[in-house]
Amino acid sequence: MGYYDGDQTTRYERQKGSKGKIFFASIAGAIIGGLIVIFSIPALANLGALPYNVGPKNGTETVTQPENNGTKASKSVSVNVQTAITEAVEKTSEAVVGITNIQSGRGFWFETNQSQEAGTGSGVIYKVDGDKAFVVTNFHVIEGAQDLEVTFSDGTKSPAKLVGGDPWTDLAVIEMNAENVKTVAEFGDSDQLQIGEPAIAIGNPLGLTFSGSVTQGIISGLERSIPVDIDQNGSADWQAEVLQTDAAINPGNSGGALVNIEGQVIGINSMKIAQSSVEGIGLAIPINYAIPVIEDLEQYGEVKRPYMGVSLSSVSEIPVRYQQSTLNLPEDINYGVAILEVAPNSPAGKAGLQEFDVIVEMDGEKIEDSVDLRKHLYNEKEAGDELKIKFYRNGKLQEATLLLVEENL
Repeated sequence: MGYYDGDQTTRYERQKGSKGKIFFASIAGAIIGGLIVIFSIPALANLGALPYNVGPKNGTETVTQPENNGTKASKSVSVNVQTAITEAVEKTSEAVVGITNIQSGRGFWFETNQSQEAGTGSGVIYKVDGDKAFVVTNFHVIEGAQDLEVTFSDGTKSPAKLVGGDPWTDLAVIEMNAENVKTVAEFGDSDQLQIGEPAIAIGNPLGLTFSGSVTQGIISGLERSIPVDIDQNGSADWQAEVLQTDAAINPGNSGGALVNIEGQVIGINSMKIAQSSVEGIGLAIPINYAIPVIEDLEQYGEVKRPYMGVSLSSVSEIPVRYQQSTLNLPEDINYGVAILEVAPNSPAGKAGLQEFDVIVEMDGEKIEDSVDLRKHLYNEKEAGDELKIKFYRNGKLQEATLLLVEENL
């Protein structure tokens, strides 16, 4: 099983030399290509494939009905097939833009480095403040960019600059001139979503050629956890909390909007699961999870997180012989997080933690691996909080209390 990152140049195949770390993990499986099949609507209707009749968008049509005497009479019936879905798309679509990642690379005709497109994705205009407009997108869409360009739904282009990005949540905020902005998206409440309710994905699959594409589906799952490998060492560093939908999300949709029936943004499209035996599993970052990240990125250029001052490795990733000889763990302890390095004057250092200590508990919660540790630290704690930990040192269980500080990147 693998993951599409959603931008046109995924981190598995950068077509034009894009650099940077991949955010979403590649889990063994085959990446499937897109197959576009165009059917004739009349043919489908004849086969009984359409669940509804196809009529004029607005206007009248003639309906023939038998009268009591057996003769036929005609009358005009007003037909309006404008739906809640088209209204939702109309409300939000102009707030969804294309984002082009421009990087320096060797030109085709000349040996000198030239600025060129390294990838494309999507973004959502969520705020206008004076003459500035702010757009949320995925971190992997803008990663490594030297310049950014926004393309509006009418084809108008505008230069943009990065305000801030966060690889852990795969979110970024960019800023541009508000002159050409016509619509600002409205955020919904992803905590109120129910499985089975309609979901609409808006974005630019396969690049700007298909800009403003709309796909329809439902919310298929809530609170899904997907492992991600940020440093590309083959081990999961984080668990992304995402929504699942069967609305089609393809390369280039990354950073676009997942919208509810009211036209409110409920998620930021991020990736899809791609395997020959899998169909219709798209994933989006819930908007309630994204909002505090967006606010931090806009205000600080980064996400403010508490800091321990250690480098870590999950015990499960360490060979058993080193668990015994180096970490000196009891034989029945095969979980936890080993400390590989302690930064001087850090909260961990001041609390007396040392190299090869193994953390097994935080605030009374069992810590299985480094993902558990980071989730507890980032989701449950803030700078200034105390963190109580239990750890093994030389085979003995000990306790310590850390006073967390703000991470200074």
